[in-house]
Amino acid sequence: MQELAGYAAAIAPLIDAVHIDVHAADRQLGVEYVRRSGLRPGFLIDQRYVLPLRPLTRAGLATVYRYGTAREQAAEVEGQLLQGALREDGDGGLHATPVTLAFIEGLYELHDRATAKLWARHEELVSELGVLLGRLLDGAERLPGGALELMAPPYEPEGVSPGVALFNRVAAFRYHRADAHAAAWQAAGLTAQEVASLREGPLWEAVERDTNLRAAVPYGMLTEAERALLVQGLRTLSGI
Repeated sequence: MQELAGYAAAIAPLIDAVHIDVHAADRQLGVEYVRRSGLRPGFLIDQRYVLPLRPLTRAGLATVYRYGTAREQAAEVEGQLLQGALREDGDGGLHATPVTLAFIEGLYELHDRATAKLWARHEELVSELGVLLGRLLDGAERLPGGALELMAPPYEPEGVSPGVALFNRVAAFRYHRADAHAAAWQAAGLTAQEVASLREGPLWEAVERDTNLRAAVPYGMLTEAERALLVQGLRTLSGI
């Protein structure tokens, strides 16, 4: 398991880089798209691959955004309800409205163009990595009350491009490590606010070691060759 923990530590920044690169690639078009939509998107962009499939809850959002404050989260939800992007049912479920589903459809088209341009000449690799990330998502443990069980599986409409599928699978899988990190700092007796201000030192190193051990588990589903392909492929796409 120590070897897989080292792998989990090494691949985490590559996963983050691929995720960030797509957002950076569509930033200019995205700003214009949001302006034309008339919406204040807030967490709708993060929740693009959740809302078409299932409703959100306030408690679930508090888990996903566990480092924010309760006041910030409440204000965000109320803002989305006020602008008509969400509707709340009698059981507290927060559902996408037609205007939000149309906004998400446009986001998918935007991300399709961004990934096609960003990963041109790597179409086969993108498809291969998408398969591996799909297996990791399917097999990763959903901790009760964790973020991953809320954020996965991602919405993949019929005909979704391999680039968009990979982007959203990467985005969703990041919550496995987020849950592993939360479990590690909770086991160390820390709060979200305390860990957010934690600096390098023995306690920080202990939390990171525990995080990597917990985050390593799904990678055991892959063969050694598949793990090598995943690392090298993400490195190729991110240019790191």
